[in-house]
Amino acid sequence: MLSALAADFSCLDGVAVDALRDVRYRDLELPGCAVHEVDSAEDERHTIEALAASADWTLIIAPEFDGHLHSRCLAVERAGGRLLGPDSTLVELASDKQATAEHLASRGVPVPKGMALAKGQQLPVDFDYPAVLKPRDGAGSQGIQWVAEAAAVGVNPQWPARLETYCAGTAASVAVLCGPRGMVPLVPCGQLLDRPRGFAYLGGSLPLAGDLAARATRLALQAIGTFRNPRGYLGVDLVLGDDPAGSGDVVVEVNPRLTTSYVGLRALCQDNLARIMLAVAEGREVELCWHCGSIQFEALGAVRQACASGDS
Repeated sequence: MLSALAADFSCLDGVAVDALRDVRYRDLELPGCAVHEVDSAEDERHTIEALAASADWTLIIAPEFDGHLHSRCLAVERAGGRLLGPDSTLVELASDKQATAEHLASRGVPVPKGMALAKGQQLPVDFDYPAVLKPRDGAGSQGIQWVAEAAAVGVNPQWPARLETYCAGTAASVAVLCGPRGMVPLVPCGQLLDRPRGFAYLGGSLPLAGDLAARATRLALQAIGTFRNPRGYLGVDLVLGDDPAGSGDVVVEVNPRLTTSYVGLRALCQDNLARIMLAVAEGREVELCWHCGSIQFEALGAVRQACASGDS
């Protein structure tokens, strides 16, 4: 994902790209970038602040857990930089799955019924099972567990968690580009989850079928529209129920960052998706055109099936 993004930005006219790379991952290719290798957390923080202070935009790619994404966004803001993504306030909210669910529900956005659990807290007997147990600040489906009943063995959370009722349906995601002129939804994706092994994220495919795509887009825009001044690329994970009218559709979480679906979306997009993202953030009008056909991509970012020729 990072390599794809670096390649897309670096080929834009008049754009120079600086990128950070952990010294332990020198094999990671960042084409067209001025690469700054960092060897410690302190080195990384100083480099982010120094580069952000002089850059037009700074895009942070980091997971939400343990405050990784939030702390780096704060570093950019502290340096006077401009984030090509949500600000630290939105990131802090969206990084907490329980707080996000409460925020969305209070604004009329459908979410699974759920509750917060403290580390080690016993599962409630009177909850609506089966359920899903997830870390409050998780990312990439890590730590998610299926819970058949309160008496399930070995399921008590080892971290602050959210317990939510399992919602059957089609797992989907929608990436939304945001800027001062509003929101631009991208092609909805289907998600491939390894449900028997804890909902591990295996990748996805796009485009989603027509009726499902329309429902996913509508709900994703409703969710993102509840946040104050969203900017950049945000991902919305959803479950689309069996009712064609969408009565069973729910928002599972909001990702305040670039998601793996970027690699599939860039392959289907006729234009440079990084250019589109930048244009939306700067308040310029954009027109999106997509190739015909379909794309499949893996969790690590490999595109498994190229699109067919043609436009849409």
